[in-house]
Amino acid sequence: MVKKSEASDLYHQILEKYWGYQRFRPLQEEIILSVANGNDTLALMPTGGGKSITFQVPALAKEGLCLVVTPLIALMKDQVARLREMEIKAAAIHAGMTREEIDTTLDNCIYGDYKFLYVSPERLGNELFRVRVERMHINLITVDEAHCISQWGYDFRPSYLRIAELRDLLPEVPVLALTATATPDVVDDIQEKLRFRRKNVLRSSFFRKNLAYIVRETDDKEGYLLKTLQRVKGQGIVYVRTRKYARDLSITLRENGISADLYHAGLSHELRDAKQAAWMQGKTRIIVATNAFGMGIDKADVRFVVHMDMPDSLEAYFQEAGRAGRDGRPAWAVLLHNQADQQRLAQRARVNFPEIDEIKKVYEALGNYFQIPVGGGKNMAFDFDLADFAKRYHFSLLTAYNSLKVLERHGYIEFAEDVHNPSRIHFTVDRDQLYKFQVSNEQFDRFIKLLLRSYTGLFTEYVPIREDHLARQGRIPTESVVAYLKRLNNLHIIRYIPGRQNPLIIFTEERLDNKNLRIPHETYTLRKEIYLKKQEKVLEYAANTRICRSTFLLDYFGEEAASDCGICDICRERKGKDESNTTTTPHEQLLEKIKELLKDHPEGIPPDTLPDLPGLPPGDRDEVFRWLLDNGYLHLDATTGRILPGNIA
Repeated sequence: MVKKSEASDLYHQILEKYWGYQRFRPLQEEIILSVANGNDTLALMPTGGGKSITFQVPALAKEGLCLVVTPLIALMKDQVARLREMEIKAAAIHAGMTREEIDTTLDNCIYGDYKFLYVSPERLGNELFRVRVERMHINLITVDEAHCISQWGYDFRPSYLRIAELRDLLPEVPVLALTATATPDVVDDIQEKLRFRRKNVLRSSFFRKNLAYIVRETDDKEGYLLKTLQRVKGQGIVYVRTRKYARDLSITLRENGISADLYHAGLSHELRDAKQAAWMQGKTRIIVATNAFGMGIDKADVRFVVHMDMPDSLEAYFQEAGRAGRDGRPAWAVLLHNQADQQRLAQRARVNFPEIDEIKKVYEALGNYFQIPVGGGKNMAFDFDLADFAKRYHFSLLTAYNSLKVLERHGYIEFAEDVHNPSRIHFTVDRDQLYKFQVSNEQFDRFIKLLLRSYTGLFTEYVPIREDHLARQGRIPTESVVAYLKRLNNLHIIRYIPGRQNPLIIFTEERLDNKNLRIPHETYTLRKEIYLKKQEKVLEYAANTRICRSTFLLDYFGEEAASDCGICDICRERKGKDESNTTTTPHEQLLEKIKELLKDHPEGIPPDTLPDLPGLPPGDRDEVFRWLLDNGYLHLDATTGRILPGNIA
């Protein structure tokens, strides 16, 4: 048993040493102590709550390695990179890696002093992994995005069910399950599926006192958005459903003088990185994005998130909206809808769930596309061009895409859409052998020294490299760098794996003939019913005119609200109608007076014409005015200097 008084100092030392923080956020230390005491723990923390620290700190505090299961390849790569920057040894196993890379990585985790191994759930069923993991000194199993294990969740993945098998291989190791969104049914299901020895849920409140939820019904969504962005300061995210709309809307915003860019999964990895970096650094004000944007984004000063289309579920909406206002200052989450959205949601349900016969046709065509015989193909990975596949076999893109996602959910394939694997190299000879090679092959000596000077760890693991970076460092053409790497590979001095960023199809099971491909109708129907119920809740949230938005969301996630938020559109409208809630504070009095003036002066009023408040000295009135500005209720126009409405609502 770890006593808080004994362990707290150590955990704080680790927190300050690696992250530079002197204190934990709410709930973090409680979670750390729970898993340190060997307790299976389910932690519910909202987006941006600092989940990674809850497993990274206790793993660093004791001997051994933390096994982290996550479906998000981009996120695992990002976390591994950050840990390595802090000089903490971390590795990852995911789609797109060769058998040699996986073999080397697993050996390093057995024999090296690695502290973290990130792995995608699909890899857990691999025999190579299962044999090696028993030989590792695992101190904690962390399951990120734990809602994926529940059939009642909004993103159920059958591959997550394999995590429970780790408990047979590592019976004494505690499990930490993490999620930002889970309904009461999902909370119970996660613990059951992960075989918790006893129920143990730690949760921080989902209530965000600074985040105002706003819903607006309008047929002119773009007009509403433009007016809002012209009135409100700060950076924001605008979520849309399709790549085409992301492009078109970003153009519209720029044509109206608003700094905006687009982001979606169809862009190259380098372009996405550049666009994300520009927005993170404040060079771009608005990012118009599909739901591919946001996972792992750690930007505190996002002032608003606007949804131009209805999301599939309140879980998805809550997670995306929650990216606003992490700095604790006033922020807004806006959902725009109209009558046509209900029809679009119904259409989306039909598209997302193709007929089972159609799914089987896609599966058969997929095997033919890669020329895989029945009974073959298990664990084989293939570069995949969805557009070419759909065109060749006369499927619509959406039918092909959604059929592949169903096949993935049922464990037949893995469809890795966002795979960016940079080039990697690894020396296959030891230092003595390399030295002898350099002496006898002078033409390679300078280039080998360039490699050794530019990267570390080349003798123990596969190291990501950039050919263009080496070219700049060595002042030679990139083509020459590639030629050197290929020649050294052919001479068995290094193993060189060129980079790739195409989507991948991985056959997680051997190819079956169609009569043996099982997609149980009952299971399929259940998934569709769950999806439709989640859509209904989204429509109910949008149509709601009585219940505080925050209270509505908290109730959905099984949390009882202490009181209404007071800042959502429902609460403000109710306050305006309720005579018992007429303006009483100086802030409310001044705001109401300014609003009255603005009705006659829509162009704004000069600050020197601020109305007086009875019994309030001008100095105190000015302080109240500054508070209204700082908290977004009012706005000073940068050109005219006049006071304008500042609330996003």
